[in-house]
Amino acid sequence: QLQVAESGGGLVQAGGSLRLSCAASGRTFSTVAMGWFRQAPGKDRDLVASIRWIGGGTYYADYVKGRFTISRDSVRDSGKRTIYLQMNRVKAGDTAVYYCALRRVGAPTYDSWGQGTQVTVSL
Repeated sequence: QLQVAESGGGLVQAGGSLRLSCAASGRTFSTVAMGWFRQAPGKDRDLVASIRWIGGGTYYADYVKGRFTISRDSVRDSGKRTIYLQMNRVKAGDTAVYYCALRRVGAPTYDSWGQGTQVTVSL
């Protein structure tokens, strides 16, 4: 079993900052990467940022480059994987449900998802 849980969402003013956290526990030993996705009402779920668990290589969608930073805790054998999304200079367009996801060895895509956390940016 593998559990993924996000936290840290809420209401933030435009131009402000927010930090999301995601903790994955259970059968995480084969983690390849973890990522943050977001979905606004009426839109598709998009990949915002991702990080490779070994090596720490990152990816950012163009619309968050320079504003958002993804990071992870130190690699351990504890079976727990934690990542963060530091969101700075947020805009109204960042309003969405943010999902954390994990991809394991052999999986063609992200295969374990959290329930999502709402981020609302007020003007």
